[in-house]
Amino acid sequence: MGGCGTWAWPELLVLLGSAWLWVGSAQPTSPGPTHPSGPQLRFRLAGYPRKHNEGRVEVFYNDEWGTICDDDFTLGNAHVLCRQLGFVAATGWAHSAKYGKGVGRIWLDNVNCVGNEKSIGDCKHRGWGNSDCSHEEDAGVVCKDERIPGFKDSNVIETEQSHVEEVRLRPVVSGGRRQLPVTEGIVEVRYKDSWAQICDQGWDSHNSRVVCGMMGFPAEKKVNRNFYRLFTERQQLNYRLHSVSCTGTEVHLSMCSFEFYRGNSSGACGSGMPAVVSCVPGPLFNTGSAHKKKQRQQQQQQGQPRIRLKGGARVGEGRVEVLRSSEWGTICDDRWNLQSASVVCRELGFGSAKEALTGARMGQGTGPIHLNEVQCRGTEKSLWNCPFRNITQEDCKHTEDAAVRCNIPYMGYENLIRLSGGRSRFEGRVEVAVGAGDGDQPRWGLVCGEGWGTLEAMVACRQLGLGFANHGLQETWYWDASNVTEMVMSGVKCAGHEMSLSHCQHHGASLSCRNTGTRFAAGVICSETASDLLLHAPLVQETAYIEDRPLHMLYCAAEENCLASSARLANWPYGHRRLLRFSSQIHNRGRADFRPKAGRHSWVWHECHRHYHSMDIFTHYDILTPNGTKVAEGHKASFCLEDTECEEDVAKRYECANFGEQGITVGCWDLYRHDIDCQWIDITDVKPGNYILQVVINPNFEVAESDFTNNAMKCNCKYDGHRIWVHSCHIGDALSEEANKRFEQYPGQLNNQIS
Repeated sequence: MGGCGTWAWPELLVLLGSAWLWVGSAQPTSPGPTHPSGPQLRFRLAGYPRKHNEGRVEVFYNDEWGTICDDDFTLGNAHVLCRQLGFVAATGWAHSAKYGKGVGRIWLDNVNCVGNEKSIGDCKHRGWGNSDCSHEEDAGVVCKDERIPGFKDSNVIETEQSHVEEVRLRPVVSGGRRQLPVTEGIVEVRYKDSWAQICDQGWDSHNSRVVCGMMGFPAEKKVNRNFYRLFTERQQLNYRLHSVSCTGTEVHLSMCSFEFYRGNSSGACGSGMPAVVSCVPGPLFNTGSAHKKKQRQQQQQQGQPRIRLKGGARVGEGRVEVLRSSEWGTICDDRWNLQSASVVCRELGFGSAKEALTGARMGQGTGPIHLNEVQCRGTEKSLWNCPFRNITQEDCKHTEDAAVRCNIPYMGYENLIRLSGGRSRFEGRVEVAVGAGDGDQPRWGLVCGEGWGTLEAMVACRQLGLGFANHGLQETWYWDASNVTEMVMSGVKCAGHEMSLSHCQHHGASLSCRNTGTRFAAGVICSETASDLLLHAPLVQETAYIEDRPLHMLYCAAEENCLASSARLANWPYGHRRLLRFSSQIHNRGRADFRPKAGRHSWVWHECHRHYHSMDIFTHYDILTPNGTKVAEGHKASFCLEDTECEEDVAKRYECANFGEQGITVGCWDLYRHDIDCQWIDITDVKPGNYILQVVINPNFEVAESDFTNNAMKCNCKYDGHRIWVHSCHIGDALSEEANKRFEQYPGQLNNQIS
């Protein structure tokens, strides 16, 4: 299998968006190009990562290329620039050198266009070359992917000599069942309709580090060049690049310096050979048991990681959170760039960064914002080795939380699953491939719908590359459009973080499915975004108190099962129940509105309280002993999900009045006050002692969220039989492992003084 013909194993393809679009300032040609007065202006889009219709704006003025500062930049400026680049309009713009820092002059600053100007030079600005900016403030634009009819680029570089479109790592070790990921091979770049090699003269570990980072690996290692030299001596080679020189901090090969071979390159490279790279996979992608054992030992020695990603739909993406003073917090996006993002990605066991995201693009975090103006060089082993500024209260808000998208290795999981019958590519009946690893053609089949829920749908949507799950469906008779009818997987039970359905628990070859008809096959509806609910922990602590409520005032509550089971034996209507009451303020910090799973046609009307329930159980309320034993419990149906209040500039969308739509808008919160029915735990039977108060939102995962790990809130509480003290309330994943242990091992209050 090691010959020079077609390869039987999957090969890695990584898009190299290195082409620079150079265009002149000509307007649509009708009948001929117009020429602005003064120096001839030319424009191009540059930087990485980007598509052909976006990038850092560079302008050629006075015989020199330069950039534009993002101070006072507006969408109007972007409209003018996009038209000069040959696109019909702009859809957005980017600040803080999102597409990388430019070099040379910063030609324009404080640009202010109305939006209908013919040239950026016609807009108000400080004057050519007059700027107080650095290249960390280079502006970029995102243009609508539609060209102006008749627009002619006046200065297009010859594509044959200007760019490299794709790169791959081609394995040469024999074997039909090549394991993924491919960690070692010959580096090749796409050239015309085939692949070409890179001459390894001058090739060093910095270059290998860049290639490994692109392929999704955190580090490189030495490779046996002699083996590859023997192999390549028998090959027909076609060299394309030479003199590649990277510093090791680049996120992309196109950002390194290199030269192209011109003309016939078959005899090129002299005594050299094709560049070969060997990479070290991160823990998630390590297939060897020896490697995994070694990494487990390293993790045990190092203790809990001090960095994590939250809120991302795919592996290797999310909001960056760091652990400081035993509390998890976020990073402000000031000066956040690809170098810093790459340090995060490599530290977590991924490759270099594809994107350094700003503006809470992966949802807003909670708690402290620990770091600001992080400025990594790209060589650091950890983000904590990079220079940064400590945050002050006026510096940043959670709307500026930084996030990353990392390069991850190609694993081929998306080839083992597909959807059929849906109205769009984001929905349908789930079909999975079995037997694909035996060298035979895979056999496609269905997944049994029994037990299929939100967590399983989350994994399916992730494996498909379609983001989050909106719904996991146990019946799909309305998507009966495929000739696949056989059930091949049953008993699927996922934790929610797996990369493939095959990684979840399931029955294997011993299928067990009561209803094997196709109508009972599992289905999904996927979405790029999801909600994320969090309870405001300090409010619970501030509002908790005890009330002895007469039984004659609790008939409605008893009807809705809001009292302990012993209440049924009480001497109604005489006597009382002791209730621990508190307010719940539930925020949606995600990127999609939180909507009940059931449509309004199936909401349940409760005559006693005179309102509709859109979710049977919205929250669980529990009193636990320190060892986790439940001594009292309550639940809260969604009496009504609505926007009680919203952040500034966010409009309310959901209101319960007049059978209105229910939900919680992104940036809003739903307040259940302490004085409404069922907003309590019945503690009549609880003995004095030290306990844990626990509140869990959306406990049955009925509605999809981007992060379920932050749905629980815990407090320490002391009950002396007459009064209660509630303290140390926090979201379940907000503290370090050590701080959580201290919380759970809390010896209890000896008095009412909370230290």
